[in-house]
Amino acid sequence: MIEKKVVEAKEVCEGDETSDECKVAWDEVEEVSQAKADFRRRLEKQDPLEYYCQDNPETDECRVYED
Repeated sequence: MIEKKVVEAKEVCEGDETSDECKVAWDEVEEVSQAKADFRRRLEKQDPLEYYCQDNPETDECRVYED
């Protein structure tokens, strides 16, 4: 997806690198790149067992015992 946006930005900027359209195209590249980085950070922080328990709360591994 990022590579696709880079190609699009390069195409838009071929004639005039200072145009508003060019600036918008590169802003989109930056936004997509930032979204991907944020997604990776969230995946790294979450425990795989949490994903499993969201889908299988009835399993022994996911039981919560109260004192």
